[in-house]
Amino acid sequence: MRAYAGLVRARLIAIPLGVLGGVLAWGEYLNWRASRRELGPGVPHPRSEAVVVLGFGNKGRRANLVNRYRVRAGIRSLDGPDAVLVVCGGAVEGDDPEADVMARYARDARGYAGRLLRERASGTTEENIRNAIPMIENADVIKVVSDPLHALRGRTYLRMLRPDLAARLVRGREYRFGELTWLKPFAAVAGMIGLRRVRREAAE
Repeated sequence: MRAYAGLVRARLIAIPLGVLGGVLAWGEYLNWRASRRELGPGVPHPRSEAVVVLGFGNKGRRANLVNRYRVRAGIRSLDGPDAVLVVCGGAVEGDDPEADVMARYARDARGYAGRLLRERASGTTEENIRNAIPMIENADVIKVVSDPLHALRGRTYLRMLRPDLAARLVRGREYRFGELTWLKPFAAVAGMIGLRRVRREAAE
């Protein structure tokens, strides 16, 4: 009986752990796949680059977890001396525009000293992209950075708004295996809902 009870306890532990592992693996896979979609052919010898970081609702002056992650991903996506970091987002949930919150984090917490532009007026992902276009349209290479499914939505909007610029899209470094793994399933669900919305808009 003791052996049987131990087997039951082991199964009761193993089943939830297996389910949790499956959910986390599903989130990793969807984020990995999204980071490689809606990209252009690239430019053989790019001279300039724009990295667009999409904002997330931020209630205070300090960057929250999501915006800190996005800024870090944006900074590590920069390549070459002629690169500019474009942070996007208006004052959606707080008094400070998301762009200002992310810019402070990039400068003060991450020590970023390179070129930086702020898009402070947008309240949606589409507006992030639309308002950033004048800042990025002269770049040879464009990277849209966020959590991977949200970045995919941004790239999809850019393709809808400016197909010529979408041809310059290359992959950023927002996806890393094992980084914020616990958050990726939630981001995947939210991202898929957002992508369906974009596709409905494109079909209308």
